[in-house]
Amino acid sequence: MFKFQAFGRLLARTIGVNQTEVINVIFSRGLSKFPAEPDYLDSEGPQISLYEPLNVQIKSYDFTVLEKFSGYIHKTAENMGIEVDDCWAAPCKKYKIQTFKPFSAQVESQYNLNIYERNVQVVDLESTKAPLFFHIIQAALPEGVNMTVKPHDDTDEEHRYVPDLELTQLKNELSSLGGPTATKGKR
Repeated sequence: MFKFQAFGRLLARTIGVNQTEVINVIFSRGLSKFPAEPDYLDSEGPQISLYEPLNVQIKSYDFTVLEKFSGYIHKTAENMGIEVDDCWAAPCKKYKIQTFKPFSAQVESQYNLNIYERNVQVVDLESTKAPLFFHIIQAALPEGVNMTVKPHDDTDEEHRYVPDLELTQLKNELSSLGGPTATKGKR
C-alpha cells in the first residue's frame, strides 16, 4: 500500500491531480482483470423453445368472410413477428342436403352447400408467443367459421391439390393396354 501511495504522490505532483484520484484509478484498472460477474450471465439469454410448423385451418360456408379472416390471421402473425411460410386454399367441398316430409320419403326441400377451406402455415412459432397469438385469433373468430390448429403433415400437402381426372383416366387406359413402353432414341 505504501508503494501505491508514494507512486500516487509522485504522479499527483507531476500531473497536478488529487492523490486519492490516482490511487482509485490504479485500483480500478488493476481490478478490471478480475470479472465481477460470472461468465454464464454474458450468454445470450434463456433459450425459447419453438414449435414445429403449424397449420391454422379455417372452414366456413361463406367464402368472403373466410377470405377476410385468412388475411387477418396472416397480418396478425406478421405484426407479432411470427413467420408465415405458406397460405393456401383447399378445394371446395360440395354437399347436397335434402329434408323429407314427415313420415314419408318425399323430398320437402333440397340445399346445395359449399364448404370452403383456407390454411395458414406458421413456422418457428415461439412458445411464449403461441398462447397470445391463438387467443387473439380465437377472440376475433367470426361466426360460422371453424378453426383448428394442427401440426403440418404430408397429407395436408397432398390434400391441397385438385386431382386431374383426365390424366388419371389416361394413365388407367395406358396401364390396361400393357403399360408404357420405352421408345428408342434417335441416333
